[in-house]
Amino acid sequence: MNAMRRLPLLAAVLLAAPLAPLLAGCGKKDDSKAPRPPAQVDYVTLRAAPVTLSTSLPGRLSAHRVAEIRPQVSGVVLKRLFTEGDTVQAGQQLYQIDPKPYEASLASAKATLAKARAAVVSAQNTVNRYRPLAKAFAVSKLDLDNAVATLGQDQADVASGQASVQSAAINLAYTRMYAPISGRTGRSSVTEGALVTQNQTDVLVTVTELDPIYVDVTEDSTTVLRLKREFAAGTLKRAANGGAEVRLVLDDGSDYGQPGQLLFSEVSVDQTTGSITLRALFPNHDGLLLPGMFVRETIEEGVRQNAILVPQRGITHNQHGDATAMVLDADDKVATRVVVTDRAIGTDWLIDKGLAAGDKVLVDGLQNVHPGDKVQPREVTVDGTQVKPVQPAANSQAR
Repeated sequence: MNAMRRLPLLAAVLLAAPLAPLLAGCGKKDDSKAPRPPAQVDYVTLRAAPVTLSTSLPGRLSAHRVAEIRPQVSGVVLKRLFTEGDTVQAGQQLYQIDPKPYEASLASAKATLAKARAAVVSAQNTVNRYRPLAKAFAVSKLDLDNAVATLGQDQADVASGQASVQSAAINLAYTRMYAPISGRTGRSSVTEGALVTQNQTDVLVTVTELDPIYVDVTEDSTTVLRLKREFAAGTLKRAANGGAEVRLVLDDGSDYGQPGQLLFSEVSVDQTTGSITLRALFPNHDGLLLPGMFVRETIEEGVRQNAILVPQRGITHNQHGDATAMVLDADDKVATRVVVTDRAIGTDWLIDKGLAAGDKVLVDGLQNVHPGDKVQPREVTVDGTQVKPVQPAANSQAR
């Protein structure tokens, strides 16, 4: 009897066990439907300020003028009259080729010329004697004509002799090789005793003019057009000779103290890259700049008053590729603005359209919010290219 009474009680316990969690859950609230706290974001308040605009272009140095010295006559080099690497002046003698064969050629040409001149004198005397005799029919007219022809041939020999003398004198002068320009010499490819030939392809030495010196940079055609418009409008700073003034930053990051002049000399655009090569001219009195060095050229474009700068991390792009910024309204709600950027200045974007002074632009926490969300903002300040957070006043008082 006791066993039969225990069976209904055991069945009731077994039925109640699975229902216990369900009954317990009925008394709790659904946490998933509870409102989430506003996301924390950092923002900057935009302020208008004057900004100096400049364009930095990479480039390489190239020589102003280069002269490759080659022999114009053949012979043996007797002397090298310069030190490799030194600066030479225009007209300074560099090499001396053995002049003796050319001195002999000049002497021979002069002798031939003297002989031709003597022949002219003899032929002229014959013509002078035959003319009165021909009128008296003492000599035939044929003899007079032959005498005149002989005189003409001898006069032609004189002209040819004069040309030979001049050519021999030029060749003799070519044995002394001079620097056509002032500049620094490179490594000489020959020494005394070397045999050189006329118009050979090998260069004896190269003279490079380094003062002034060129800087060649490549930039897209859009930037070049903007620079030309700004130069025509007077926005670009002008150099002393009327060109656009440019500055130079060397490969080690140091500034080159002397300004240069930008030359808008290129007239064609590279069809494959859409770029234009610009050339600037810089003084190089101390020879610090050398051809082939990598430099950066800075062009000052003036000052834009009331410029708006936004940290680059505050600018994103939408699915259409437009630059956008998230801003806060008076109720601390997020809104999206489409903006137009001009260029990057340090770690900031220069804004042309879409934002104004006083706007609050989100710079941190953008990935956690959407347009229309109410957020918990914290203001930070931006100083040039650095953004530093500002500690809340409550925390300061607590400390």
